[in-house]
Amino acid sequence: MSYAKVLGATNRQDGYLEGNGYLVSWCIGHLVELAPPNVYDEKFIKWSIADLPILPEKWQYLVSASTKKQFGVLQKLMHRPDVDSIVNSCDSGREGELIFRLVYQQAGCKKPFSRLWLSSMEENAIRESFAHLKPSTEYDALYNAALCRERADWIVGINASRLFSCLYNQPLAVGRVMTPVLAMTVVREAAISAFVPEKFYTVALTLADGGTASSKRFAQKADAELLLSKCRKEGRVTVQKMERKEKSENPPQLYDLTALQRDANRLLGFTAQQTLDYAQSLYEKRLITYPRTDSRFLTEDMAASLPGLVTDTGRAFTVEESFPIHVQQVINGSKVTDHHALLPTKSMANADLAALPAGERNVLRLIAARLLCAVGEPHRYAETTLTTICAGEEFSAKGKVVLSDGWKAMERKMLGELLGKQKEPAVLPDVQEQSRCSVSGAELKEGQTSPPKHFTEDLLLHAMETASADSMPEGVERQGIGTPATRAATIEKLVQKGFLERKGSKKTKVLLPTDKGKALITVMPEEIQSADMTADWEAKLLQIERGEMEPSEFMTEINMMITELVKNTEMKKGANALMKSKIIGVCPNCGANVVEREKGWFCENRECRFVFYFFHVLHINSRHDTLL
Repeated sequence: MSYAKVLGATNRQDGYLEGNGYLVSWCIGHLVELAPPNVYDEKFIKWSIADLPILPEKWQYLVSASTKKQFGVLQKLMHRPDVDSIVNSCDSGREGELIFRLVYQQAGCKKPFSRLWLSSMEENAIRESFAHLKPSTEYDALYNAALCRERADWIVGINASRLFSCLYNQPLAVGRVMTPVLAMTVVREAAISAFVPEKFYTVALTLADGGTASSKRFAQKADAELLLSKCRKEGRVTVQKMERKEKSENPPQLYDLTALQRDANRLLGFTAQQTLDYAQSLYEKRLITYPRTDSRFLTEDMAASLPGLVTDTGRAFTVEESFPIHVQQVINGSKVTDHHALLPTKSMANADLAALPAGERNVLRLIAARLLCAVGEPHRYAETTLTTICAGEEFSAKGKVVLSDGWKAMERKMLGELLGKQKEPAVLPDVQEQSRCSVSGAELKEGQTSPPKHFTEDLLLHAMETASADSMPEGVERQGIGTPATRAATIEKLVQKGFLERKGSKKTKVLLPTDKGKALITVMPEEIQSADMTADWEAKLLQIERGEMEPSEFMTEINMMITELVKNTEMKKGANALMKSKIIGVCPNCGANVVEREKGWFCENRECRFVFYFFHVLHINSRHDTLL
């Protein structure tokens, strides 16, 4: 609709808009999808280990059943005699490229096409991008990477899911990103369960001039009690060392999608998918730039317009006072890949923000606050460390004095309520070394070591982003597993499949593996559940995008890996009891057990046809990709 408005194509037809020499139409997600195995051979309808691995030599595609009508509209438009060229205006990223190219090829179109590549939906940005359309060949490598990703995911998902489902006689969904993410949660919960807390004791002295000094930790309570009685008897400390260091905390970087999702989960309690949905809606309303970005910087050509955007953003959120704007600290074109960092748009300054739904308004506030903080001054403070001696034992205290609030003042102004109550820094007395201070109180404190934290969505996104960072080659920008665009969907799929569940309060929910999730990881071989494999994929897909690796080389590696997996994987001993299906009754047809599986209740007797399917009502929030 935004493109059509700019181009003057305002005449609405069935499935497209027309006018001013342009036809504007759209896809609805992936109109063209990889064909299922039974299209290659009917025998694949039945799942059998004997038929694995399934490795298509010539890949086949089908038009999605639910979107056949829209595909027909596009095919007809592409073949119209008055259409001489096409503009691919799908999302400016790997998946957007794939969506267009598959439709173009499936429609049998041979007409020349160019690429519209943009990060902002504002009218000026659209006009500018249309004035500088890119040759389609510039994005051939991106398309190759998208094809490799799609086909490799199909190979791993189809073969591994069938292999393990047949081995353990129940449907098991396996995916090259999904399974390592599930493994992370299972390993984390195992560490928490195995953790044995250890008690420790410290002695805390309250100094008469202000501040509290603490001893080292004691494993034995008696040792701490003995020190406590000595300190009470002595009644004063000798200052051994007073150290003051001035420190500074630089402003945070601008948001990429994952950083936004993490903060929205931590501060607002939103899931990664909710945050992506809100951001997508804000993008479509022209209030923020393209959300599915993995960059946290801006390009050099944006420097001149940035101060105006910062001022407008501040005014939109009632920050009227002037403040220093340091543009250069957010500019670094070498660190911008497909898209620059997330920003509010100039349109946002004049929009009625009060009319937005609460979720969108809060996400927009986070993005606006991050821009204002990122161009701000450093937060400067003085940290004081006081080391004292009492009863022959060392006691230390730390204090902090803020010298200049810098960007943190803006953060408090923009996000005050969300940040919660901030702990007041301790202020230590100004004392000389070798001087003596009176002790106004002494007490024994008891504590215990803490287990690792359960994964929240914030922590799991961070773990996905940094997975296998140690084993990644130097200079790889897109580290970890998954991409900013796919991580939310991966988490949602694990929850939907019953491998993960959300538990906890409304704002702070943790993600816990279910018994089904734990069982799956227990039987899964290391290469499938390790984050190393999928992180290695991301590095290689990036090489394909840059034209540094041949797609055929990558696909050969995938075929070899899955062939080895099928050949060498056997059922794990004792796993049958672990993977046992839940028996819910007796089959009315044949008297065998009826078991609960992912999609319904099934008779265990394969010859018997008794089945009772579950039906779920799903709310689908589809993203419309556009092509002209």
